Amino acid sequence: MDMDTIAAVSTGMTHSGIGKIRISGSDAVGIADRIYRSPSGKKKLTDVPSHTIHYGYIYDQEQMIDEVLVLVMKAPKTYTTEDVVEIDCHGGIVVMGKILETVIKNGARLAEPGEFTKRAFLNGRIDLSQAEAVMDIIRSKNEYALDSSLRQLKGELRKKIENIRKSIIESVAFIEASLDDPEHISMDHYGEELRVKVNGHIRELEQLLDTADSGRMIREGIQTAIVGKPNAGKSSLLNMLSGEERAIVTEVAGTTRDVLEETINIHGITLNIMDTAGIRDTKDVVERIGVDRSKNALKQADLVIYVIDGSTPLDENDQVIMDMIQDKKAIILLNKSDLEQAVDPEKLEKQTDHPVIPISAKYGDGGGKLEDHIKEMFFNGQIDFNDQVYITNIRHKKEVQDALSSLDMVIQSIDDGMPEDFFSIDLMDAYESLGRIIGESVGEDLVDTIFGEFCMGK
Repeated sequence: MDMDTIAAVSTGMTHSGIGKIRISGSDAVGIADRIYRSPSGKKKLTDVPSHTIHYGYIYDQEQMIDEVLVLVMKAPKTYTTEDVVEIDCHGGIVVMGKILETVIKNGARLAEPGEFTKRAFLNGRIDLSQAEAVMDIIRSKNEYALDSSLRQLKGELRKKIENIRKSIIESVAFIEASLDDPEHISMDHYGEELRVKVNGHIRELEQLLDTADSGRMIREGIQTAIVGKPNAGKSSLLNMLSGEERAIVTEVAGTTRDVLEETINIHGITLNIMDTAGIRDTKDVVERIGVDRSKNALKQADLVIYVIDGSTPLDENDQVIMDMIQDKKAIILLNKSDLEQAVDPEKLEKQTDHPVIPISAKYGDGGGKLEDHIKEMFFNGQIDFNDQVYITNIRHKKEVQDALSSLDMVIQSIDDGMPEDFFSIDLMDAYESLGRIIGESVGEDLVDTIFGEFCMGK
């Protein structure tokens, strides 16, 4: 990658109050100096101390573009470890575009998406998992996702991975040394000693892997399907949870013909909700398509919220739905609790082996109990990080799985009495897999793919 001086707008190209143009590279301060003028006309940014802010104006030759504040940060204590200049100007597409154009005319080139963070990684300031955490922070959907991303940015995942890799490479080094000098370094009973170490690593990685599904849901939200018969109150529930009239609610059964999607937060838990068409046996061609889509949404969901009209008896359509949610994580909402009930919640809970919560979607009753049950189902009653490191990235999950497979092969080789060099091969495979999480052993194509998902100017 060319390490020339790059520039980009680091705030949204909108009519906001403030805009920021970021410049990074060996000529960042020189370029800024060519377009900056202080009120006295005498100040040179190349002469100012690092990490200082300077008031003045940006000029394109003799044309003033804007009144600005310029932040000068000199290497190596910067985001990219290079010289960095940030120009704080008035917001707006035209003014920010004009300043960026002037910066490029004076020697910079337009940065690629994520190139500032990519340079921070390539220059060794952060590892790959921390770089990915930057994007996760920007995309955080709730406070728990933000907390998890911040912990990863602080390097907590890296520390755990580095400790395991350090132990693995020490074992490999011992094996290789003993093979080179068997007269002085004995391998007697080493297999059992290695077994203890490797089993410890396996336990650590399994604990890490156990966090993957919760981590994904913290980061991306819980895929939630609201299902039930027509007119059970599914759309009313969606409106209650979202706090707005998102779905059409009428007395006519079958109003919802397609899957409506909405993302909501319930006290920090993100639910990606799919409000589905009522599931029933129908001859209506359009409604049947909606029913098929509802069944498909149910199959793909992490959580199913099954809404039942508690004021009417259960029928064969309810039995179909109960059969479909038998092996799913599901919560049954016995809706219309404000009316005389025709369904016994205790019997229904025994019949389905799923929690049953009486609610009134019309009047907004029962939402708190729903939240408690969701936390219990997915986060053991609470989302509490303490010293827990979460895997929130599917790429990290795959590398941990690969490392576990390699370590399992080491144990198998010990059990089979294989030569010690077999241990080294699988130990190194595990070492490489874990290295790919933090970017120690990763190809350029993967790096380009990861940073290509970043926004411009980050």
